[in-house]
Amino acid sequence: MRLTFWGAAGGQVTGSMHLLEAAGARVLLDAGLFQGRRAEARKLNAELPFDARRIDAVVVSHAHIDHTGRLPLLIKQGYHNPIIATPATRDLSAVMLPDAAHIQESDFEFLKRHERTGPEAEPLYNMADAVAVQDLMEAVPYNRPHHIRKNLVTSFFEAGHILGSASVDVRISEGAGHRLVFSGDIGRNGLPIIRDPVPPSGAIDTLIIESTYGDRDHESIAGAEEKLGEVVRRAAGRGGKVLIPSFAVGRTQELVYALHSLWKGGKIPGVPIYIDSPLAVNATEVFRMHPEIFDNREQFIERTRVLFDFPLVTYVREVGESKALNTLNGPAVIIAASGMAEAGRILHHLKNGIGDHKNIVLFVGFQAEHTLGRRIQEGAKEVKIFGELYPVGADIETIGGYSAHADRTELRQWVRKIGGPVKRAFVVHGENPAREAMAKILSEEGVKTVVLPDLGQEFDL
Repeated sequence: MRLTFWGAAGGQVTGSMHLLEAAGARVLLDAGLFQGRRAEARKLNAELPFDARRIDAVVVSHAHIDHTGRLPLLIKQGYHNPIIATPATRDLSAVMLPDAAHIQESDFEFLKRHERTGPEAEPLYNMADAVAVQDLMEAVPYNRPHHIRKNLVTSFFEAGHILGSASVDVRISEGAGHRLVFSGDIGRNGLPIIRDPVPPSGAIDTLIIESTYGDRDHESIAGAEEKLGEVVRRAAGRGGKVLIPSFAVGRTQELVYALHSLWKGGKIPGVPIYIDSPLAVNATEVFRMHPEIFDNREQFIERTRVLFDFPLVTYVREVGESKALNTLNGPAVIIAASGMAEAGRILHHLKNGIGDHKNIVLFVGFQAEHTLGRRIQEGAKEVKIFGELYPVGADIETIGGYSAHADRTELRQWVRKIGGPVKRAFVVHGENPAREAMAKILSEEGVKTVVLPDLGQEFDL
C-alpha cells in the first residue's frame, strides 16, 4: 500500500489530489485544479504526474474546483473509469466543470483579441471534456459502503463544507487490513443551510486532514451576518456598491440566505442584489433540488419555504445584463465569481468599480497566495486586471465568519470526535503556518506520527 501527494501539499492550498495504491487498485482522492500565478498554476495543472489510463477510480470529496477541476483533464488524457461522489456533488459538478471549461476558453479568446496570449493562456481542456465527466459519475449517498475492489470499500460522511461535501472513509481488508480517512474540506458547526460535519469514528491507521485555518479562529457566524448588514448599510448610505468576489457554489447561496434574513428582519435597506454568475445561478438550482440535506434545525429554514428567491434578488445569466450592471446608478450588491478574483465576471466589476471611493470590495472567503483577491485584501494600492493597472480607491473589507472551512478550534473538535486512536496523520491543504499549527493540534490530541508531506512525496502505509 502506498500514498502519494500530488496536490494541496508542501504548503499549497489548491490542487487537492492524492493517489492511493492498495488492494490491486490505483485510486485518486480528488482531482483538483491548482490556482494562483497563471504560469505556475498552468504548469502544475497541465502535467499530470501519472498515466491517467492507469487510474482505476476517482473518489471526490466535494465539487469545488480545487478538488474537481482536473477531472476533465484526466478524461482528455484517457481516463475512463468510475468517478465516485455524493448525489449533490455529482449534480454540482455537472454545472461547475463546464463552467470551468467555458471560463478557460473565454479568457483565452479575450487574451488572444488583445494579443496577450502565451502557452500559459491555453485552455487545459474543452467543454466536451468537462461534459464527459458526468458519464463516469457514480452517485453514492452518505453512509453507504461502496466497493471499488473486493478488498477496498469507501463510505462518505457529512463534511459540512458545502452541499454534498464528504469526508471519505476507505477500508482495505487485504492482509492485516488498513483504514484510511480523508477529511476532505471540513466545515463549521452552525453554517447556514449545510448540516454540521460528522467525522468517521473509531480507530484510524492513516488520516489525511486539511489545515486551511489550522492557525486561527474565525469570527462567529452570527457576527458575520451582522457585519454583512453593516457593510451593505454603509455602502448604500453613500450611494455605493458592494462588490463581492464569491465562490459560486456554497458561499453565494449562504450570502443570499443571509441577505434574505437581514432584509426580512429590517436590518438592510431594499437595495437591489445581483447574483452575476451563470454558474451561481445553476448551482442555486442544484441547491433547490437537494433540500433533503439542508440543516432543518435552523429557524430560518423552518420559517421560510423559499430560501433563495425574494424581491430584492436578481439572478443574472446573460452577458448583456452583466455589462449593464457596470452602468448602474445608486447602491447595489453585486455577487460574482470567482471567489479569489482570478477569473469570471467579478474581474469586470472590479475593473469598473475598484477605483470608486463610494464602493466596498468585500471578501467573504479564503484568498490563496498570489491571487488577485489576496493582493487586494492585503492592501495593494493598484492592481493588474486584464493586463492593465487600476488604482484601488474602494474600501476593502473582509468577513471571516462566512468561511466554509473549520477554524483551529473546530478542527481540534473534529479530531476529538473521531474517538479512536489515529496512528499516523498527513497534514494537507494549508499554507505552512496553518499546517504546522495543525500538526501541533494533532500531536496534542494524541496522534502518534504527524507528517507534513511535500508535493510528489510518497509513503508506504
